[in-house]
Amino acid sequence: MAEITASMVKELREATGLGMMECKKALVESNGDFKMAEEQMRIKSGAKASKASSRVAAEGVVSTFISVDGKTGAVAEVNCETDFVAKNDDFVAFAKNVAETVAKNNPADIAALSDMALANGSGSVSSGSVEETRKALVMKLGENVSIRRFERYATTTGKLSSYLHGSKIGVLLDYTGGDEALGRDLSMHIAASKPKSIDASGVNPEEIATERRIAIEKAREAGKPDAMLEKIAEGTVQKFLKEVTLLGQVFVKAEDGKQTIEQLLKVKGASVTAFQMFVVGEGIEKKVEDYAAEVAATIAAAKS
Repeated sequence: MAEITASMVKELREATGLGMMECKKALVESNGDFKMAEEQMRIKSGAKASKASSRVAAEGVVSTFISVDGKTGAVAEVNCETDFVAKNDDFVAFAKNVAETVAKNNPADIAALSDMALANGSGSVSSGSVEETRKALVMKLGENVSIRRFERYATTTGKLSSYLHGSKIGVLLDYTGGDEALGRDLSMHIAASKPKSIDASGVNPEEIATERRIAIEKAREAGKPDAMLEKIAEGTVQKFLKEVTLLGQVFVKAEDGKQTIEQLLKVKGASVTAFQMFVVGEGIEKKVEDYAAEVAATIAAAKS
């Protein structure tokens, strides 16, 4: 029997939003298999999908840049250690210049980007490379500064749009047809609704299989006839796909509250070629400091 630790129970509770005792019981029954325990809890309780993937666990900003002709653009995430530094003018300017450098120079990866001369926001470049500027910023701010990821689009037949929700969520959109207002509306929708892909073809097959398996088991536990299980599961999968694909989602500004993005694009004679959304710190585990315990330990050490 695997040892069930408090941290395992806490992690499962954060992922499912359910009680500590329920989580511990599920882990015991699954012999410590986290994924199995989570699936079983969703089957029995109807809990929503894991919230862990949307947890923001690091600080920093997302920046975007689109060329004057609207044909080349980039979105980049730059991280730091505290929200205080994330608001620093020099840090914010560095992140903006990183996005511009990516758009103009098309680096293959972060290593290649680091060696490039940093754009300075006025059509020219600074006297130092991206890496030299980053190191100087670390020295000045006293925190680690890192470029985590970026995406670049270059379009010949379409146009680009971008949207920043504050500095924590950034979207870069490649679309055809429609006007600039449509591009902005689509970008804002993506930031608000966080689709996984444009359509079902871009959704991870394992996620679809998991939703189907859970739907079947939930229906079976509810006493539904075996002959109905596949039909119920298919309905659940289709509902899931509508929720996580851009075309299937209801447009956040739909006047009737029903119009989907697919329907909106058809009316506008437009289409979406690609999009990229970054959320600051998404997927990064952030250390939680227990200052009270730290102080207590310091006092105890002093006494001894």
